[in-house]
Amino acid sequence: MLNYNGAKDKLSLTEKIGQFFMPAAFINDTEEEILRLEELIREQEIGGLCFFHSRASAATNYEGNPSAGKAGRQVVYNESSFVTLKSLIRRYQAVAKYPLLIAIDAEWGLAMRIENTPQYPYAITLGAISNDDLIFQVGKHIAQDCKAAGIHWNLSPVVDINVNPNNPVIGYRSFGENRELVTKKAISYVDGTESEGILTSIKHFPGHGDTATDSHLGLPLIDKTKEELLKNELYPFQKLIDKGVDAVMVGHLSVPALANGKKTPSSISKEIIKGALRNEMGFKGVVISDALNMHAVSKNYPVPGELEWLAFDAGNDVLCFAEHVQEGIETILKKASQEQIEESFGRIWRLKEKAFHGIGPSTKLDLKKASELNRKIAEEAVTLLWGTDSDIAQFRDTDYCTLTFKRFDKNQGRDEILETVKQMKSQIGEENQILLLLTPPQIKPTDNFGFLEEEINFINNIINSKQVVLYHYGNPYALKLFNYEKTLATVVVFQDFKEFQGVATSHFLGQFKTKGKLPVTISNFGE
Repeated sequence: MLNYNGAKDKLSLTEKIGQFFMPAAFINDTEEEILRLEELIREQEIGGLCFFHSRASAATNYEGNPSAGKAGRQVVYNESSFVTLKSLIRRYQAVAKYPLLIAIDAEWGLAMRIENTPQYPYAITLGAISNDDLIFQVGKHIAQDCKAAGIHWNLSPVVDINVNPNNPVIGYRSFGENRELVTKKAISYVDGTESEGILTSIKHFPGHGDTATDSHLGLPLIDKTKEELLKNELYPFQKLIDKGVDAVMVGHLSVPALANGKKTPSSISKEIIKGALRNEMGFKGVVISDALNMHAVSKNYPVPGELEWLAFDAGNDVLCFAEHVQEGIETILKKASQEQIEESFGRIWRLKEKAFHGIGPSTKLDLKKASELNRKIAEEAVTLLWGTDSDIAQFRDTDYCTLTFKRFDKNQGRDEILETVKQMKSQIGEENQILLLLTPPQIKPTDNFGFLEEEINFINNIINSKQVVLYHYGNPYALKLFNYEKTLATVVVFQDFKEFQGVATSHFLGQFKTKGKLPVTISNFGE
């Protein structure tokens, strides 16, 4: 059924255009919404689906209104999401005339979208380790988890070089700030994923690492010369293209140097996709757009079908999170040349052939195996940022007090948080030796990583006035808020997984030495 030579003559032109569309599917939809999507699959004969947790948690909705999401919906926890996902995939495949290509963002595992599934460390954590075989294993494990769900395409890895510490959307999702490191880690991740027959897609072309705007909400401007971009941002993309990567996801970025001076979003720029990516960099595979519902582009094209046409005409083969499928198909049919349609259809169908040929037998989720891998990664990643093991050993022999600074209830209000800070002040009292276990409230830098100003001042006051050994369980960029250089020692643990907590404890007890190397530069802005 998926043989291209047979399909190119069998499918009508309208059916071929339908293959370009990959609308969103939501695991926690209502039955009414599920039925509507089934109808869309049947009537428009779309090519695939990209799965998200829920309509409220989809990033463009969530980041715009974190407390409620679109239409005032709360983001609900559903411990059965994985079972629901498998069931929905079977259900949607059953109504499709041609097999659907199922995609998901699983950068650090299915847990990025689905509860009670294996979660692996963020890319920034993997950037700290020197054993790249462990990154291969992460890609391999995530691919196995995708197969267990019926997913063919992991829209990963991120190959953006995060050179802006205030980047609101990439940051921890990047392997680091060095082009060679990012490239090396990404290759290992891709190789691991492909070893299980799962597709990958490098993103966000032409590079989202040096931005201060979240493209879910606005259009970032990258005002660099072409020479600068070739030297840095485009470097990992070129290296992975040369290795034959499956797909490239184009971000919503304004990059005038690659667009003849125009500020057109890259996702709808012929100069950037057909010019830079295809002609200059030689990419022959599938180009997929970043989500077309993102405000960087969607808010500027209110006419249904217009954005879908512009994205396709610019060179995207797959239109991810297209919200106007019928109108988009009609507009493309009306405006596109047959050659355009056939070229994109051929690329997509061959990708489908590869996906369905390589999927292999389904596997089961293995949480124990994931935990064992996470422990190995923790032992390689934990990084001594400041001080020495000797400083920690001497501190360990003192009469120290342990202070765990973590929001155990994410829904705490301001008054409750300040009351907790008051209790902590009382807890440490006149103690002078403090073992501070610090977990930032959130992984993203927005609003000081979720810290209240009073919390930042409280922590810095402890560091400035007492003998502190700090273990930091989170995004290392958050350390810029604190005077860590005034601690006796600061250790970056990266994740608050139990495996990382165990390794941090072992390190504090002197049972092993840290091996990690921070993949980004932390500028101390504390005090």
